[in-house]
Amino acid sequence: MELLELKDISKTYGALKALQNINLTVRQGEWLAIMGPSGSGKTTMMNIVGCMDKPSGGQVILDGVDISRENSRGLTTIRRDKIGLIFQQFHLVNYLTALENVMVAQYYHSMPDENEAMEALERVGLAGRAKHLPSQLSGGEQQRVCIARALINYPRLILADEPTGNLDEANEQMVIDIFKKLHAEGSAIIVVTHDPEVAEDAQRTVVLEHGRIARVVENGAAK
Repeated sequence: MELLELKDISKTYGALKALQNINLTVRQGEWLAIMGPSGSGKTTMMNIVGCMDKPSGGQVILDGVDISRENSRGLTTIRRDKIGLIFQQFHLVNYLTALENVMVAQYYHSMPDENEAMEALERVGLAGRAKHLPSQLSGGEQQRVCIARALINYPRLILADEPTGNLDEANEQMVIDIFKKLHAEGSAIIVVTHDPEVAEDAQRTVVLEHGRIARVVENGAAK
């Protein structure tokens, strides 16, 4: 079953063609990697799929809804209800504990629930660090808080932009292991990465060049 479909997506900024004629489908439960050199359109595609930007042309169908036709309020609602975002730069609130940072996401969706937030931290192995501030956590721990925050509202699609870019090898593997577990549980995941070792764990790798899909590599089942 298709969860996401991009139909002839383009995005222009003045004379710059950031994306051109992108056609792509992502099935429910699929793990997809997006690769390409800087300036190839990876972040632009992620922003459009993540309801943070709108295409200049084409359609984006997410869970049966054409999100390319939604206004800003509609995009905010869809992003809140259906998408879990994981960023390279973490974007944690520095004066809130790990637990409170996860509960912030609940606040925008429904009602904060400390028990649910703690369960999300347990899923990423951080229950024992729940009361720590971001400054008291390692980079890998901060990234796992971001993952817990993205999972708290049970999104249909998880989008991760360079989730291991700031991590050492040990913490990178911990994050990848979490993605493997989420994939095994049926989550649809799209990861933007420069790291071929991260990409090879996905089922498919989409390679962008100059705003176009240059090739799609079938990696087989995720490990």
